[in-house]
Amino acid sequence: MQIPKQQVIDFIKSKVGGGQADQADKELPDQVDTDRDSGLLQKFGVNPQDLLGAFGGGSGGGGGIAGKLGL
Repeated sequence: MQIPKQQVIDFIKSKVGGGQADQADKELPDQVDTDRDSGLLQKFGVNPQDLLGAFGGGSGGGGGIAGKLGL
């Protein structure tokens, strides 16, 4: 799944902290691919599956737009 870098940076800030987010901002591409960039994401303390859940690709757990809408 493709996710804009700024959304990933914001996610990292909220889950891991600003230091990791600043480093991720320097290293991640403008469009983060959760499959292609999984190693980088894990380097910054992010499980790609958590991103999928947060940004609409996950099922269960109330993630994504369906969870926000109560579907």
